[in-house]
Amino acid sequence: MSIFDALESNVQCYARHFPVVFERAAGWCLYDSDGRAYLDFLAGAGSLNYGHNHPVPKQALLDYIAADGITHSLDLHTEAKAAFLEAFREHILAPRGLDYVLQFTGPTGANAVEAALKIARKVTGRHTVVAFTNGFHGVTMGAAAATGNRHHRDGCALPLIGVARAPFCGYLGDDVDTLALLDKMIEDPSSGLDHPAAVIVETVQGEGGLNTASTPWLRRLQALCRKHGMLLIVDDIQAGCGRTGRFFSFEAAGIEPDIVTLSKSLSGFGLPFAVTLIKPEHDCWAPGEHNGTFRGNNHAFVTARACIEHFWRDDRFEREVRDKARHLNERLRSICRRAPERLEPVGRGMMQGIDCGDGALAERICRHAFEQGLIVETSGSRGQVVKCLAPLTIEDEALDEGLSILARSVERALDRGLRQAS
Repeated sequence: MSIFDALESNVQCYARHFPVVFERAAGWCLYDSDGRAYLDFLAGAGSLNYGHNHPVPKQALLDYIAADGITHSLDLHTEAKAAFLEAFREHILAPRGLDYVLQFTGPTGANAVEAALKIARKVTGRHTVVAFTNGFHGVTMGAAAATGNRHHRDGCALPLIGVARAPFCGYLGDDVDTLALLDKMIEDPSSGLDHPAAVIVETVQGEGGLNTASTPWLRRLQALCRKHGMLLIVDDIQAGCGRTGRFFSFEAAGIEPDIVTLSKSLSGFGLPFAVTLIKPEHDCWAPGEHNGTFRGNNHAFVTARACIEHFWRDDRFEREVRDKARHLNERLRSICRRAPERLEPVGRGMMQGIDCGDGALAERICRHAFEQGLIVETSGSRGQVVKCLAPLTIEDEALDEGLSILARSVERALDRGLRQAS
């Protein structure tokens, strides 16, 4: 029996799908204890947009530690925090004409979501938050209430309150206007929907199956929020930090949320780090009203600043990501066209995949891929989507190698399915 089997809780998940012991990582590859390399199309569930151990943030962190830089500081002022804030203002907020204050929450995305929900309710004096079908926002109690997935909601073992569910863009088919339905329910005093404090939305639903909100839908959602005095919260925890081709996933739609949550790749190095961006007029917290011991990760400040200054000082990186995204889409479409069964490419930017329509098929594809040295996971309400989250920094040759493995894995999985059926 391994030490993992002896001591680790049954709650572990990814290790069940990728049952090897990993020893080191660099760029877009993980290496197991036998030295075998695996192309990483999981990237820490979107936490490693710049790959493993990128030399720029790594050197910045090594230098900081060697100089006895502060590690833990609660929310005290530190030079590391000041440098991060300056870089974020200069290279992220100012070029986009955005005006937010940053709340440093606990270190996970769920912490950022909890803060967003609380401040929205505090600002409006109302309690209900509208969340969407197939949305995923975390598994702490407030965030889980906004999460659609029954498996994660059931883990709370208590009734989840304060959230009303609405159909996401396209959930009821192309012919149904889901926002007209939501608008009608808000206006109708007998609909059973209490006047919401806020709406929380992912522009691309990462865990929900790479469902993508259209630009017109997002613009109308913002207009609907303003019409009814609701705050618009964009959960950019997985889709942000360049994953869709721009730093924020909502930029292409030209909207400006009241609150934005960021985490995962914000540190740029896989370190725990989360923030809630709040419009200044909504920043009505009393000092210490929402806090946490680990809301000042100085190591993450250092690596985040290094990545922002390296990747985001101009638009070159964005253009590279968009070029890779177009190529990814072309390859996925080609894989789907060659399949004898109906497969569909889904998603946006470097957050795309294949909707297999069947969780068992998607799982077989991922298993065959792992056998050939590619780490890729499933998502969706029934695990029916093979989701590609390669590092944004991946070289074209490595991206193509991974997609070729994926193509072979689709062929093998379909052939096995056909043989079993016969």
